[in-house]
Amino acid sequence: MLADKVMLVTGVGPGLGREIAVRGAEAGADVVLAARTETVLKSVAAEVESHGRRALTVPTDILDPDACRALTERALDTFGRVDVFVSNAFAPPTMGDLATMDLDAVRASLETDALAALRLVQLLAPTLTGHAGSVVMVSSAVVHHSRPNFGAYKASKSVLHSLAGSLATELGPSGVRVNTVVPNYIWTEGLKGWFAMQAAERGVTLEDVYAETAAAFDLRRLPDPGDVANAVLYLASDLARAITGQSLNVDAGEFHS
Repeated sequence: MLADKVMLVTGVGPGLGREIAVRGAEAGADVVLAARTETVLKSVAAEVESHGRRALTVPTDILDPDACRALTERALDTFGRVDVFVSNAFAPPTMGDLATMDLDAVRASLETDALAALRLVQLLAPTLTGHAGSVVMVSSAVVHHSRPNFGAYKASKSVLHSLAGSLATELGPSGVRVNTVVPNYIWTEGLKGWFAMQAAERGVTLEDVYAETAAAFDLRRLPDPGDVANAVLYLASDLARAITGQSLNVDAGEFHS
């Protein structure tokens, strides 16, 4: 699907970011890995290289403009181009009511979840337009609801959605596609730990919490990182060459578009 393409992935952690990077390598891509934790980057790079592809690790704070410029420059110096940019960077959202929340907390969510992605698209735009590239933004099902305490997170992911749509229109004439993937819960070790904590507090099993949560989904299961990564790679690939400006829910049927 991505034979001989160069894919840059931000937010490379042990969960979804790792899955996107490794599956991208399996699909034929060389991978630029960006995150703040160098030990995780090295571990994922080894997995990428085990599939016969090249990996470049660049410890990066995406909130630092100079670090983002350095990331772009290293990618281009090493591979000569970037064909795919996957924006997967994530920070735990500030939870609480927007009506009383400090504006700096809201601003922090916007910086991480939306503006940092835009900054990197701006930096990568020359190489993406030169190679009919693709951008995939990882959003969240929070954009589909207004549940208590999620206001700041919904605001930032909604801004990301709007940015992706506008970028699709602006970059489309140059052959660049921009889409978003919208997961809900992803069955990672972090989520397992949170469900286990809820189970202990309530005196039930982790399986009980899982079943109660999944009952709201058509497929009665939670997506795992591979499910979401597969959607990302599809939108990044030429299989989706006529798809841009779209959002793809990967939520086992919790929300219907």
